[in-house]
Amino acid sequence: MQIQVSTDNFIHGDERVIEVAEDAVNSDLGHLEDRLTRVEVHLKDQNAEKHGPDHIRCTMEARPRGLGPMAAHHDAPDIPAALKGAAKKLRARLTSEFGKLDPHR
Repeated sequence: MQIQVSTDNFIHGDERVIEVAEDAVNSDLGHLEDRLTRVEVHLKDQNAEKHGPDHIRCTMEARPRGLGPMAAHHDAPDIPAALKGAAKKLRARLTSEFGKLDPHR
C-alpha cells in the first residue's frame, strides 16, 4: 500500500508530518493493506493565518483494488487529531463497503 502525503502552503510538509500521517494510516488502515493500492492524505489549514478551533482539515482518499476511490475528512485543532479522525472515518467506510462485498470474510 502506497501512502502519499500532500499539504497546502500553510502547513510545512516535513518528514515529521509525513511520519505522523503514515503512522495514522498504518494504525487504522494497515489491516486492510492487502485490499488497498494507495492512500492519499491531504492536509489543509482552513483558516491559514487566523486562529480558531478545528482549523486543520485532513482528507484521506483510499484506492481499494477493484473499486472506486473512497474518501473521508475530519476537522480538528491540530494535525495529529485531524489525521486520526479522518483515518477512523475512512476505516469505518471501507470496512462497511468490504463487508457488503464479502459478508463471510
